[in-house]
Amino acid sequence: MAISCEIALATYLDHLRIERGLAANSIESYKRDLDRFNGLLIHRNLAFESLSEEDISSIIGELTQSGLAPTSVNRFISAIKGFYKYCGVEYSIKTPLADINQFKIARRLPKALSVEEVATLIESVTNPADPTSLRDKAILEILYGTGARVAELVGIDINDISKDKFDGEEITILKLTGKGSKERLVPIGKFALKALEDYLVRLRPGLLAKNSHNERALFLNSRGSRLSRQSAWTTVLRAAEASGLKGRVSPHVFRHSYATHLLDGGADIRVVQELLGHASVTTTQIYTLVTIDKVRESYSLAHPRSH
Repeated sequence: MAISCEIALATYLDHLRIERGLAANSIESYKRDLDRFNGLLIHRNLAFESLSEEDISSIIGELTQSGLAPTSVNRFISAIKGFYKYCGVEYSIKTPLADINQFKIARRLPKALSVEEVATLIESVTNPADPTSLRDKAILEILYGTGARVAELVGIDINDISKDKFDGEEITILKLTGKGSKERLVPIGKFALKALEDYLVRLRPGLLAKNSHNERALFLNSRGSRLSRQSAWTTVLRAAEASGLKGRVSPHVFRHSYATHLLDGGADIRVVQELLGHASVTTTQIYTLVTIDKVRESYSLAHPRSH
């Protein structure tokens, strides 16, 4: 039985959402690439079930010539490959991408801040005259103190914070829900915990009073609603500008810095992998390259026979 591309795409997205449990942001990313693919097929008057390798190569060439970044083209290819894999199982449609490879992209090292820069960044939001700064400081401390992605940060609920005992000491644990709805537990250090407690005691109750329906959400905006990703981004960018680090900071830079500083401090890479929620240690290993790069630079500057 023939099936339209639109219906096949819709059922595939349902498959990703329901059966594979992908997060809303991931689903939206897939949808953008798949909608682009469908639009290109319509423009070229091509049928998705009889697409050839030459057709796909031509489409990829068009995207490349249009100025689309190689990383974006690779994401597009990956999305279409996943779609055709699904169609092969559900509709016995042969993939035209069997011999299509993604572009090789030079690996870029994450841009980690120094410990001093992170401290300056966090302190830049301190403003006794503005109660909102309590929330902003807690946001920055949690980003750096847990390695949370910004989507994970805004998704934190009050009951995701718990206490535990370790070697006779009480520690605070934060549950983060990452990509693919995978959960992980990370400890909260004393700086992040102090900022969090200040926010919870001195600001959040007033924000919650404006909208009691959002009592589950940890971080609230001025209307008492759950803080959005855009607002969290704005908080980080304002702090970057205030601390003279504009252009060098994004929420993900906190995650890079968290991982790099843990490894610099001697943390085992497998532990860092768990804390970051990486499925494979290979992903985590890029941070060891950052550390090695620092060692190489220090050696080059300090050793009399390095040149």
